[in-house]
Amino acid sequence: MELEPELSACVETQAKRQYEQILDQLLKKGEEKGLGEKLELLRLFLESTDLTKLRNAYEKYLVQEKQVKFILYLEKGKTRYELIIT
Repeated sequence: MELEPELSACVETQAKRQYEQILDQLLKKGEEKGLGEKLELLRLFLESTDLTKLRNAYEKYLVQEKQVKFILYLEKGKTRYELIIT
């Protein structure tokens, strides 16, 4: 799963928006392939990640007008992410 923070919407905001969108889809349509797993991944990310520390690590790149992307995934039941800056 990918998250792309912006100066106007940090990674936490992006994750919360995605979480709400997926939850809404699940409530309206029921389980679709992979939505439950995405919801759980976002929940774990929001609950277990030091988002302030993470924001401090990438904001300088956004100010430099670089693109920042996080790739979220589960590894042994824990949320992991890869930070990509282009």
